[in-house]
Amino acid sequence: MSEKKTISRATGVLGGATLLSRITGLVRDMVVGRIFGAGFATDAFFMAFTLPNLLRRFFAEGSMTAAFVPTFSAVLHNQGVDEARRVARICFTALGTVLLLVTLLGILASPWVVGLIGHGFGDTAGKLLLTDLLNRIMFPYILFAGLLALASGILNVNDHYFTPAVSPVLLNLAMIAGAAWLSPLFDPPIVGVALGVLLGGFLQVLMQWPVLARRGYGLGLDFSFRDPTLRRIAALMVPGIAGVAIYQINVVITRLLASFLPQGSVSYLYYGQRLFEFPQGVFVVSLAQAVLPAMSRQAAAEDLEGLKQSLDFALKLITVVTLPAALGLMLCATPIYSVFFMGGAFDYAAVEQTSLALIAYAPGLFFLGLARVVAPTFYALQDTRTPVVISFWTLVINALLGVALMQFYGHAGLALALTLATCCNAFFLVLALRRKIGPIGIKSLFSCYVRVLVPLAVMAVVVFYMLRLGQWGAADERLRNGLVLGLTVFSGALVYAVSGLVCKVSEINEGWALLRSRLRRKKRR
Repeated sequence: MSEKKTISRATGVLGGATLLSRITGLVRDMVVGRIFGAGFATDAFFMAFTLPNLLRRFFAEGSMTAAFVPTFSAVLHNQGVDEARRVARICFTALGTVLLLVTLLGILASPWVVGLIGHGFGDTAGKLLLTDLLNRIMFPYILFAGLLALASGILNVNDHYFTPAVSPVLLNLAMIAGAAWLSPLFDPPIVGVALGVLLGGFLQVLMQWPVLARRGYGLGLDFSFRDPTLRRIAALMVPGIAGVAIYQINVVITRLLASFLPQGSVSYLYYGQRLFEFPQGVFVVSLAQAVLPAMSRQAAAEDLEGLKQSLDFALKLITVVTLPAALGLMLCATPIYSVFFMGGAFDYAAVEQTSLALIAYAPGLFFLGLARVVAPTFYALQDTRTPVVISFWTLVINALLGVALMQFYGHAGLALALTLATCCNAFFLVLALRRKIGPIGIKSLFSCYVRVLVPLAVMAVVVFYMLRLGQWGAADERLRNGLVLGLTVFSGALVYAVSGLVCKVSEINEGWALLRSRLRRKKRR
């Protein structure tokens, strides 16, 4: 099977599983929004979850995955299965030990760290104390998330993607249970949601064990911490913490600045980011996960031309998917929050404010997609220094723009600052990669970008006029508004796809061909 087909197949599997997890995540956020709204308790909860979530990206999904997958892939393909299993045991033991220590330290240092990142909460009585309590409860989540990321890396290198990608469904269901059934048992009730996070993290890890066992990865303890492979992974991981987790670091800066804004601002940004992450998780993250093992194999085989072809293919897929998704989010922001979130403690004022955050976040989807594909290319080439240098300047840009724009546009200004910083991050990464490995098809990518402008324009006109049929401020028109929104999204996607075919956008043609071939295979069965 060619690498293009491998990437497409893996992206399809990951995308389908991630779509399910994102749908349950949307339900989770709807439940939390309806019960707790956007204010004191949710501000504290989302700020508290910032720390374990950030460290999850640092030690788990971000730098650890980017360092582990290429190295483990090389061990498996060059030294055999037995050696790969031995390395997996060592990595499991080392990562578990480190994360256990980090968890204990995080719980002990919680009051000081929370006081730093949520400094603006100090003006509201009890808000910092609640944030500290929730942070202490949720901090062990990083241990489960780290072990999950390691298990996911092992399975992905062995061409199994579904189980790791679908496991967030368990986290979402546990948080829904915490909000709906545990929260009435506690004072304050938001503690129930925090306990749901812990339960969900444990269930996610537990879900991977049978699949690992069937592939011979028992993951027993092995304290051979002087092993050269582990040292190589650590050497790649340490500087990669800043490079691959850049987006999450910027989120922390954004929430820190938001703590100085009116109450509810942290929640508006969170809910806005969650909808922004829906297409990001379904396609961008899935494609990044799918392309890394392929490029790692090509880098290990010193197939630079093949690596460039995989990168070019991934970047074009990013373009044809993220551009319409970003435009759709901007046009449908208010309708989406009206249909799915408005009700209970989440009123139309919260809908409007959250929509502003999503509109400011949405343009960054394309640039985030570029960064999520280009950054792993450096790690496939075992270069972690370049992303670190770029990440530093991106952080500075986000902080400076955030301070400036929040003065005029409040929380929407902070979201816009993060979007602009993400744009800069992608631009510098692409430029640095071109200098490192030579031409990477930027002209071809720009040509793809130009060719989708007409389909985008047609889609925008159709969506804009169809949305005028809804009454988005009327809570009693939810059914009608839901039908209008659903028909609009379907029509917009169909118009974009058909317009792309008419305009001969080859990447959309490839997507249709892949879909037709799958349908034919199903009919034969």
